[in-house]
Amino acid sequence: MSDFAYPLHEECGVFGIYDRAGTEDVAAAAYSALYALQHRGQESCGIAVNDDGVITGHRDLGLVNEVFTPEVLASLSTTTAHMATGHVRYATAGTRIRANAQPMIVRHGRGTMALCHNGNLTNAVELRRQLENEGAIFHGSSDTEVICYLITRNRLRMGSIETAISKTMDVLEGAYSLVIMSATKLIAVRDPRGYRPLCIGTLPGGGYVFASESCALDATGAALLRDVEPGEIVVVDTKTGELRSIKDHCGRPDTQMCVFEFIYFARPDSVIEGSSVHEARKQAGRFLAQEHPVEADVVIGVPDSGLDAALGYSEESGIPYGIGFIKNKYIGRTFIQPGQKQRQDAVRIKLNAISATVKGKRVVMVDDSIVRGTTCARIVRLLREAGATEVHVRLSAPPFTDPCFFGTDVDSKENLIAAHHSVEEIGKIIGADSIGFLSLEACDKLAADSHCGFCKGCFCGKYPVDPPLVTEKNKFDQPIHGGKVQDDD
Repeated sequence: MSDFAYPLHEECGVFGIYDRAGTEDVAAAAYSALYALQHRGQESCGIAVNDDGVITGHRDLGLVNEVFTPEVLASLSTTTAHMATGHVRYATAGTRIRANAQPMIVRHGRGTMALCHNGNLTNAVELRRQLENEGAIFHGSSDTEVICYLITRNRLRMGSIETAISKTMDVLEGAYSLVIMSATKLIAVRDPRGYRPLCIGTLPGGGYVFASESCALDATGAALLRDVEPGEIVVVDTKTGELRSIKDHCGRPDTQMCVFEFIYFARPDSVIEGSSVHEARKQAGRFLAQEHPVEADVVIGVPDSGLDAALGYSEESGIPYGIGFIKNKYIGRTFIQPGQKQRQDAVRIKLNAISATVKGKRVVMVDDSIVRGTTCARIVRLLREAGATEVHVRLSAPPFTDPCFFGTDVDSKENLIAAHHSVEEIGKIIGADSIGFLSLEACDKLAADSHCGFCKGCFCGKYPVDPPLVTEKNKFDQPIHGGKVQDDD
């Protein structure tokens, strides 16, 4: 995404592994999987390991390689552990504190549970208030902790953890893909509408893997079996080693996965709902070429998520594809500019145009989307300074006009350029000779082999479920003076 100054942050990534043969270092496997899923969250990460029913873990703020030093990873590794879960997080609900890092480990009267969550509940505030009024004590501010409390409460009343999960699903609204580990079971759960991806893999020596994306299966040597169905609870019972399915919440006719998984969130080498992410992005580029043709000399993509669409645009239009930018891969996503001048030059530091590709040429610049527009304007300026005679901007998503309530950190229209300006005005603001966005109709056709529809609420304001009635931030994250006064004074 071009808006480095105001990016859409990636989702969270979840992972779980059960090694039936006992030949895998499950902590190391989780570590490898989290590396593969790092693009889905860079704020915090964690791993929980089940050693014969005893669940321990480590979680902290930072990237996978920062949190899991060789010493920490060694402390989690044991030859007798056959199950593990892992999580990478970007905060779409809850603040950036260690207490919100996952997996969350809960110890209760019926055992221990480790839970990982990707998504956003739309009724989290109401559920949290209800639990607090009943005496629940929260340590963080994420909606994941709400899910933990609900499952635990139901588990104390019911005969199995999967029954407790099914009961909990009755009251959850919004997006959630879960990987849950108990003393004897590894469980994958996907919300009934299937907002967020979740897949199942098989290990060569026997056993199963759950992950947000199939690229994590590749990293652990697992083979893709299938996707978890919307509403499905998939249970691996270590007592039998078999996989079984509970489909009490399956069968909704309005399944709608977030289309931005194909446009931006997922890695290109992943397969989601039967469709290649790489091919879907190329298809977006082909549609762009059909919908917004232009006479030009070269097509370039903005790294990384614009590259596949640029290739598709080139193939469809017949305009040669070129490498137009070099991305500085040593500048992390947490890069902080110390002064105004550095902030203005952030794009130059992270991205640089290749003059040999664009000088004296009419350029089609393909990116995935525009959020605020300021950085896109700077990228266009980079191409002009590198000698491009014309810059035609093409976006492989429709204009962002509305908030997302299902796991993307766009909670208002305030910073969305398309919510306040027409397409023509946006083109003038960013300094492009022309601009073209992918149509809503084309979004539905990006992944022809997918098994569900797509949520496009952020592009049109029409959501498959009602937006949350309450969107206030947790009161304990607010200062007493000048903010929401806390009850206890």
